[in-house]
Amino acid sequence: MANTADENPQVPAAALRSAASFVAAHGQPSRAVVEPIGRAGARVVLVGADGAMGDVVVSSTSVGEALVDQVEGLELSEWDRDTVTATRIGPEHRAKMAARTRG
Repeated sequence: MANTADENPQVPAAALRSAASFVAAHGQPSRAVVEPIGRAGARVVLVGADGAMGDVVVSSTSVGEALVDQVEGLELSEWDRDTVTATRIGPEHRAKMAARTRG
């Protein structure tokens, strides 16, 4: 028998607000790719209709999928050709990621 928590995972209100704000700022439909990140849980990578990227970290992939279900204008996706093509990585994002590798 499946665990009830897995069937109806609780999505933190802060994660819902963050994802909904992203969709409001970057348009509908926005895409969400849910990726496991080990013990930390799951990363929900957001790709806006305008190509902007964002993310939300949650406790598990089931919570990530529930998050996508609860945010209007957000669609569950995967890193397929359409999602990758829709992504626009600007100079601000590149600089932010480069700063992380430099320490």
